[in-house]
Amino acid sequence: MLIDSRRLPLLAAVALTALGGTVAHGESARSPVFVMQNITPASTDAEMREVRASSVANVDGKKADIGYNAILRSGDQVGSDRNLNVFGQIVDDAMKPILQSDGSTSLADSNDFSSLLPIGGNLYSVVHFESYPGALYLVQLQQDTATGKLSAQRVRALDVSGINGIWDPCAGSVTPWNTHLGSEEYEPDARTSGSAKVMAPYFGGGSTVGGDVGKVNAYYWGFPVEVKVRDFGNATVTKHYSMGRFAHELSYVMPDNKTVYQSDDGTNVGLFLYMADRAGDLSAGTLYAMKFAQTSTAGATDLPTGKVSWIRLGHAGDADIKTLIDAGTRFSDIFSTAAPNADGSCPSGYRPVNANGVGEECLGLKNGMETAAAFLETRRYAGYLGATTELRKEEGMTFDAEGKRFYISMSEIQYGMEDNRKNHTASSKYDVGTGNDFKALFNTCGGVFAYTVGTDRALDSHYVLQTLDGSAGIAGHMTTLADAGKGNPSTIDAYDTSSPLAGSTCDINGLANPDNISFVPGHKTLMIGEDTGDGHRNDMMWAYNIETRKLTRVLTTPYGSEVTSTYVYPDVNGFGYIMAVTQHPYGESDQDKVTTNSGERRSYYGYIGPLPAIK
Repeated sequence: MLIDSRRLPLLAAVALTALGGTVAHGESARSPVFVMQNITPASTDAEMREVRASSVANVDGKKADIGYNAILRSGDQVGSDRNLNVFGQIVDDAMKPILQSDGSTSLADSNDFSSLLPIGGNLYSVVHFESYPGALYLVQLQQDTATGKLSAQRVRALDVSGINGIWDPCAGSVTPWNTHLGSEEYEPDARTSGSAKVMAPYFGGGSTVGGDVGKVNAYYWGFPVEVKVRDFGNATVTKHYSMGRFAHELSYVMPDNKTVYQSDDGTNVGLFLYMADRAGDLSAGTLYAMKFAQTSTAGATDLPTGKVSWIRLGHAGDADIKTLIDAGTRFSDIFSTAAPNADGSCPSGYRPVNANGVGEECLGLKNGMETAAAFLETRRYAGYLGATTELRKEEGMTFDAEGKRFYISMSEIQYGMEDNRKNHTASSKYDVGTGNDFKALFNTCGGVFAYTVGTDRALDSHYVLQTLDGSAGIAGHMTTLADAGKGNPSTIDAYDTSSPLAGSTCDINGLANPDNISFVPGHKTLMIGEDTGDGHRNDMMWAYNIETRKLTRVLTTPYGSEVTSTYVYPDVNGFGYIMAVTQHPYGESDQDKVTTNSGERRSYYGYIGPLPAIK
């Protein structure tokens, strides 16, 4: 019952009647209904500067007047402390603002995952900021009992000195036991260590400009981070070293409270499964990496089909891995290295690995270092053992419990996911040193993959991914700006240079680089947020009905920003919310449209709603 954005640029009057609660022809009065108004793409300069959202929705026959509601913007101060109550200000290990060389403080417009946590009769939100160094903020919210509208009561920075700071926290999830489960994306490469130096300012001790680079250790970062809130003054921050170290986009806990999937963002990355030893406790478990076997024809589709199996990497507890880190373990303690031979093979005693966006490496595992390799060099060790490390820009994840499908967004389907090609042109760069397991057709606009879920007795879980079902996924459509030769048959002609859509490398009525996703339980609807550069000039959020396969555009963001924190909260004290954060306006494009210090650059932390509770 979602409105097809290709056919209806505006919601018609008859559809408005349906949104008011009338049951549409052919529907049972008891059929679950989730309909949001379809909005047009941003086309005028004024629209391209705004956050625009659906203004009306129907949830199971209940009409609601909704819209986009900003709770805070980065830089807002809520509280008396200029150091700790400024939303998005980056603080150091002494809980003082990190200083620049000119004495100014650091403010991030990069807030990403923002949880909603009802606790003890109050409502809290943990918000993390995607930067180097990163930051965590705790917000106490006020919920209007009549309207459901949310507002910020109190804000404070959380102390992350106990985990050596936080590195580039990106997406996240809420665990079934009601904690914030965040991430650390694009882990620093411990083989070279140079990238880790951006964290030196965190070790400033309250006054040292530039920090102390001597305290930097690449193995401090690249793990999930869990925050348990008891009340506004009591929140515990824990880094889960036993869940593996890679470019964590997010971790998603399945309904058994033990099976956890972890996406890995970047080039030549993997998909990981963590089986916790105890339900509701992520402090110890066994780590696995996916092995993919494609069954669909090589190069025939950007939504391939295939079988999934899992390779065991190792078992550990957080304390075990933290001990290795604190002992000063280095990359050279774990692996020896050699240069590949001219034909791409490795010298005797070394195995080929292509798993970090750095190209082929020849690695030799040193004696007794299996545990260190599994949990400190997770992606490399996965490749070393033959797991699939060919994925590209693996992003958000969500689960449809009713349909038993697990969805993962692939922001770009290219490089290692092709068959010895780079955007349809012959290249072995991303497949040499791998099993060349993925042989998909390239699509720079990306898509959402759908995996079947079932029982695996060996893993003692009913929630194990078993197949990738290409027929149940959705992909974007490139324009000829991205695919001039129409190597992908779904590619459309580029928009005319006189159109406000000129420059779009993806169809404006389809996906462009899907990122965070969330399922509306019981209503066959997938919410999809975009993180695109030139795919769409203004990033969007979509509602996708997996049954009718219709897309509804429900949000557009300002120039140069992305949609983050897409997450459905079906029922928070009788109201539903779709969290939607607008990160770094004018940050990725159109920087010249506002001044350097313009308030328009401040990020938006907010939601679409309030909706009726989604039952």
